[in-house]
Formats: sequence, structure tokens, C-alpha cells
Amino acid sequence: MAEFTFDLESVHRITAGAVGPRGRRVFYLQARRGSRLVTLLAEKEQIRELANAINRLLETIGERNPRLATSDDLLVTDMSLEEPLEPEFRIYQLGLGYDSERDRVVLLAQGMPEGDDEPLSARFSATREQMKALSIHAERVVAAGRPICGNCGRPIDPSGHFCPHRNGHGPVYS
Repeated sequence: MAEFTFDLESVHRITAGAVGPRGRRVFYLQARRGSRLVTLLAEKEQIRELANAINRLLETIGERNPRLATSDDLLVTDMSLEEPLEPEFRIYQLGLGYDSERDRVVLLAQGMPEGDDEPLSARFSATREQMKALSIHAERVVAAGRPICGNCGRPIDPSGHFCPHRNGHGPVYS
């Protein structure tokens, strides 16, 4: 795969978000450059792991070159999703890298191949500060879901939760 279906160099904004009630939220990754808006459908765990991967990458960059360490004092603007929410494809695989020549973090997303067609793909490059803001925001989006049971690690619904680790001794409530 030599070319990307969507290639946004030096995005103006990049964000993640969720729409819907807790327990049935739909997650998105979104980037904009100029008038071009690209929205991708994601899973909650993909957004969580993306935030973790960004943090690890930025930490590694800062360790290798301390003058490139990303400040925690970020001016984070509006990170909400933009309408219309019309996803181009569902993310199957994500990749993250750093272009040291241009000082940009590069995010690659690939969709699931359908038949003999090449899978849809996207490449977004952003500043370290934009990616740090994405990471912080993505962590908040994921955390805004249902609380997690401390015993079994499964989400707790507002109506309660049957925890297999409680050995049948009543539901757990949040």
C-alpha cells in the first residue's frame, strides 16, 4: 500500500470523542486540515490504547532529546467532535510514529480489507502538542463511560452488575 486514502499533513485539529448514552457509546477519531474533515469509527479500547501509545511515544522523544519534551501546560481548545459525523471507515489497525525531520507525530489508521479491494487508510501528522492534547482528551472520553467493577473489571450498568467474582452474592451498584 503506497498511498493513503486520506492524507492530512500538519492537521489543524485532531480529536477523539464518543456519542451516545453510557454503555452504548460510539467512538470516533477525527482530524481536520482546512476544509477537509476526516472522521473514522473506532472502538473504545482503540482510543484508550492510542492515548497510552501517544504518552509513551512523547515520553521516549523527551528522553532522547530533553529539549523536545512536551510541556504539561497545554492550551487545549475545543476538542469536541465536529458535525457531520459521517465516518469514512471503521478503524481496524492503528500505528503511531515520529518524523524527526519535521517534528511531527504521524498517526496511521487502516480499515478492514473488503474482498479484493485495498483497505481504506488514513495518515494524519500533527505537532507533539496537538497529540498530547489528543491523549489527554481521549483519556477523559474513555473515562466518562460506565464505572468498572473492581472485582472483575467489567463495566457496571446503572441498574447494577452481576459480578462473577462475588460468587452469586448480589449485584454491584455504582
